Amino acid sequence: MSPAKPGQNESATPASGAEAREDFGRFLDMSSDVMLVVGSNGEFLRVNDTFRTVFGYDIDDLQSLRFFDLFESRPQMREAEDFEARMRTKDGRVLWMRWHQKLFGDQLYCVGRDLTGIKQHEAALERRQKQLSEAEAIGHMGHWRWEMGRDDIEWSEEIFRIFGEDSKTFSPSIHKLTERVHRRDVGRVVQAFQRAIIEEKDYDMEFRIARTGGETRYIHCEGRCEKDANGEVVALYGIMQDMTERVLYEQELHKAKDTSERAYAAKSQFLANMSHELRTPLNAIIGFSEMMQQQMLGPLGNEKYVDYINGIHESGAHLLDLISDILDMSRIEAGKYELDLESLNVVKVINAACHMIQPRADEAKIKISTVGLKNEKLKIVADRRAFMQIMLNILSNAVKFTPDGGSVTIDCVEREGFISIRVTDTGIGIPPNKLASITRPFEQVSLSYARNHGGSGLGLAITKELVELHGGTLLIDSELNVGTTVTVRLPFEAVQKS
Repeated sequence: MSPAKPGQNESATPASGAEAREDFGRFLDMSSDVMLVVGSNGEFLRVNDTFRTVFGYDIDDLQSLRFFDLFESRPQMREAEDFEARMRTKDGRVLWMRWHQKLFGDQLYCVGRDLTGIKQHEAALERRQKQLSEAEAIGHMGHWRWEMGRDDIEWSEEIFRIFGEDSKTFSPSIHKLTERVHRRDVGRVVQAFQRAIIEEKDYDMEFRIARTGGETRYIHCEGRCEKDANGEVVALYGIMQDMTERVLYEQELHKAKDTSERAYAAKSQFLANMSHELRTPLNAIIGFSEMMQQQMLGPLGNEKYVDYINGIHESGAHLLDLISDILDMSRIEAGKYELDLESLNVVKVINAACHMIQPRADEAKIKISTVGLKNEKLKIVADRRAFMQIMLNILSNAVKFTPDGGSVTIDCVEREGFISIRVTDTGIGIPPNKLASITRPFEQVSLSYARNHGGSGLGLAITKELVELHGGTLLIDSELNVGTTVTVRLPFEAVQKS
């Protein structure tokens, strides 16, 4: 073929049949699609290079293979059909292939495309979508999107459930949303949307909706602005969460709390009134029994009467102590216990408390000793009566629960900003599972080997409250059959709490 002359149109010499087939084969090999021709028995007549690359078979392998052997399940071939199928490669990998085929005479021409990556992506997307739906269902939370200028809103499946609507028959829109929002909340919802658009800020709010059947649900909604490339707000999107169960639970909780507080106040008032009513006759019983003990108006005439009178006096005094504890506890719980603060000598109060407990300790041959009380001028600002009650309650418990022949030790040390008073006994101890509750009202340690002691179970509870009223702390450390240490930390200057 001669070269073309300048200025003349160039023309190509038509290729021969063999050359044309060779050129066409090169084009087929350049394609990213799998191309092949299959005979009437499924034998491979021609394949392109892409087929060999994708499936891994060489020319020799194809001599003993049939096209149908590559399918996991043999498809039903028609003259012309598009279909998808799972196929296996030479090395055992599974591929998703989309095939387009056409029958010419007894030869089937096939073009296939590998969809494996797309299928994997779709499966992963479907899995994430399912996980999101399940998470939204668990949290009673769904997502939404509203494009400005449109009436319709995009809802996830969970929001349909929240509103009690069927996603197949109900089309969510701004109009239908405002129809279901409680009439007293509609204004806030509309304003929130408008403000978000104008101020371009995120927002959250709560509102009520009425389902078709009239049921009220409480909704928490959070929204954000979606902006375009120019920074303009084009849509709002966010989440809605059904908070009905939590809101109703909180309402019931508040009601129960109010009811409990009223009942508690009534109980405290009743106990206070009863305590006052009982104290008057008890004081008379105790006073007259003391006169009879001393036989101020002459002998009783029979020694048995003296024993009876002693029993009456002890029982009356014990009952008065219980009533006083109940009254003090009621006043503390009602917030009506006011401290009468003054400067007092710590050592003198501790010694006085030890002196008052000493007779009871002597009966059980329990030794009470003090250590670390060297600073006899140590003073703090506290309520004298409350401080004395704190020491008496702790010492009384120590003596009460210490076996005969044991010991009780009182130690007081000065720290920065507070004093630390420790009362250690060699008593029966407190079980570990009781330490957390022993300072609660009416809690008592019950041990099968403990002595049977009376008491209201308010001693340590009152002590803890009185210590905390002073701004201090009460700590208890105990070991069974070894003993107990109660530590009271009080500031040098208490402040009356309002």
